[in-house]
Amino acid sequence: MTRFRPCIDLHAGQVKQIVGGTLDSKTSTLQTNFVSPHPPAYFSKLYRDSDLTGAHVIMLGPGNTEAAKESLAAWPGGLQVGGGISDKNAKEWIDAGADKVIITSYLFPNGTFSQPRLDAVLAALGGDTSKLVIDLSCRRRGDSSWYVAMDKWQTITDMEVSAESIRQLEPYCSEFLIHAADNEGLQRGIDERLVEKLAEWCTIPVTYAGGGRNLEDLEMVKKLSGGKVDLTIGSALDCFGGSGVTLAECVEWNKKQLS
Repeated sequence: MTRFRPCIDLHAGQVKQIVGGTLDSKTSTLQTNFVSPHPPAYFSKLYRDSDLTGAHVIMLGPGNTEAAKESLAAWPGGLQVGGGISDKNAKEWIDAGADKVIITSYLFPNGTFSQPRLDAVLAALGGDTSKLVIDLSCRRRGDSSWYVAMDKWQTITDMEVSAESIRQLEPYCSEFLIHAADNEGLQRGIDERLVEKLAEWCTIPVTYAGGGRNLEDLEMVKKLSGGKVDLTIGSALDCFGGSGVTLAECVEWNKKQLS
């Protein structure tokens, strides 16, 4: 069953909505859609009160540790956390209240996938795959291929997002999170082909993010995926300064899927 899943994107300790493809180390090139006047815990409580489970807190770069811990403390066991997760700190984040940890860049030293690093993260979690989400956020190559992107989506790795790579990774995690970095923050619509492929390839829960604008996009993801893919909407939400859809409308949409 497709459902809406929210996010808390942290940059320099603040809740922001950013154009994904501009997120490099040069602040001058960063395109920001929204900077919240509210602290991170405000959104945690908002999601908790709306029973929006499965939300992800993403630390985009340094300076976000305290903000992320504040988010988790406001809803212990209710949020997933990612950004800078490794075997050294994965358990620490679970202990801090994360429901699950999300990993990407650590799995790709120098842009090359490392099975030993994945094994190490899982070992740090006591072998509990239910606590691990693998983020295969990607950038498009041509019409129908996507490659995992790391380091704030600026570095393209050697891993193609495909039936083969999904099959390889599924035994090690409980979910996938996939940002279409070329669509992220642009509010120009979802990557429909990627949503279709994720539904075809994945046998565990998967959340797509990137370009979601409104309830019509939720309906589109539901239709394209046969209800197998969830959708995160960020910049278009009213709570992030957007005008495409309200959080209340997304909550109501989720409730209708259950009825």
